[in-house]
Amino acid sequence: MKLMKKIKFYILILITVIDAAVPSIHVNAMNSPKNMVQQLTQLIVNEPDLKGAIAGISIRNAANGEIIYDHQGDVRLRPASNMKLMTAAAALNVLGEKYRFKTEVLSDAPVKKQTLKGNLYLKGYGDPTLLKSDFDNMALEIRKHGIKRIKGNVIGDDSHYDNQRYSLDLPWSDETTYYGAQISALTAAPTNDYDSGSVQVEIKPGSETGDRVHVIVTPKTNYVKIINQAITVEADGKKEIKVEREHAKNIITIDGTIPVNTKPVNEWIGVWDPTRYATTLFKQSLAKHGIKVSGKIKTGTVSNTANVLASHQSMPLSELLIPFMKLSNNGHAEVLVKEMGKVVLGEGSWEKGLEVLETEVSKFGVNTKTMVIRDGSGVSHVDLIPANQLSQLLFAVQEEKWFPSYLHSLPVAGAPEKMTGGTLRYRLKDPAVQGKIEAKTGTISTVSSISGYIKTKSGQSLIFSILLNNLVIDEKAKKIEDRLIQLIAYTL
Repeated sequence: MKLMKKIKFYILILITVIDAAVPSIHVNAMNSPKNMVQQLTQLIVNEPDLKGAIAGISIRNAANGEIIYDHQGDVRLRPASNMKLMTAAAALNVLGEKYRFKTEVLSDAPVKKQTLKGNLYLKGYGDPTLLKSDFDNMALEIRKHGIKRIKGNVIGDDSHYDNQRYSLDLPWSDETTYYGAQISALTAAPTNDYDSGSVQVEIKPGSETGDRVHVIVTPKTNYVKIINQAITVEADGKKEIKVEREHAKNIITIDGTIPVNTKPVNEWIGVWDPTRYATTLFKQSLAKHGIKVSGKIKTGTVSNTANVLASHQSMPLSELLIPFMKLSNNGHAEVLVKEMGKVVLGEGSWEKGLEVLETEVSKFGVNTKTMVIRDGSGVSHVDLIPANQLSQLLFAVQEEKWFPSYLHSLPVAGAPEKMTGGTLRYRLKDPAVQGKIEAKTGTISTVSSISGYIKTKSGQSLIFSILLNNLVIDEKAKKIEDRLIQLIAYTL
């Protein structure tokens, strides 16, 4: 009897030891490429929201570029804003980290008795970060020249680029949006998010039910006309605000309702003709500094003999990449494409700029013959890039001297600061991945994407590219991407 009790006791100990050992065996089994492949494939195959969709996934070893997972990695798919990874790399390679955009104020007219006897020109060279304060500073420079009156017109010169304002495949419905704003060599942004070619419209509830809403436009300008038809409603009423601009006009209509004592609604609207928009802001700045203009606002080309009276330089490209990539700024992407075309081939157009872009990315081992590139931002539904080509780009650029700037421009998973976390600041907050992923996101209708760098739980550095196309509900794709990324982080 005692012997049986001893046997049972030892068996119980043995079972306990084995049971305690199982989790460590399970963890060791999970930490393998084979297990990662199985789990990723299982997730893709079994995910209901990927039924009928196409997923292209490429994962590489960051140290040697070896592909350790490939699910339809050579299939051409729409990259959405992952296209910006190509644009940023090409721009850094062509223009350099220290490259700055300039803006000049010029005139070929004489100054007599504090009066400029002719036209004043504002010439843009592509700077997408010009703010009202920059125009104020240039106007102040003009005032320091002793000029108090301009007996002529204020003329905006955008001839640095061609006159094609929209990329080839921009949907017509995006025309009035900030992310579809017109591209011009002379433009302006409302805030230091630098959404060039747009205005910010802030809608606040009135003091009482039935009041018209309060509308604040930034920058303050009469270039846009506001038609305010929105009403303040009870505290439990619906918050439904619609802000629309008429085609080919700068008339913005605000409709709908907003409950009393609620937070303001902010919308960004692309303006019609950013060249005249920027020139109008500059004329406002001249008036602010006591400079009277007798003429009108016009567009034209300054002569080669004109003298520079004032100028402004943008931040260097290494800093411009932060709002460009963190916030996924389409306008910046298209400006960089045109600027590359201008600098290398002497023509600021999409055609020449994309020619330069393809030449540059091919230097990183990217096979451009497998791709279709129609813009720099990825807003086109005709852009097609295989995931393996994106991961190849991300691998190769690690050797470039400008790579720290490139990496620093990518959104950081779960980082709450806007200009750090960017489009990933509300995602991937799991401790295993938060702060350990630097990646570019992308979204257009039926498409979601994310590509970048990840440090796994075991300390490995990997490169990944996930392209999801033909989605019925593209909003759900972000959660699918996050699950895929967490699998990568946990299983290697």
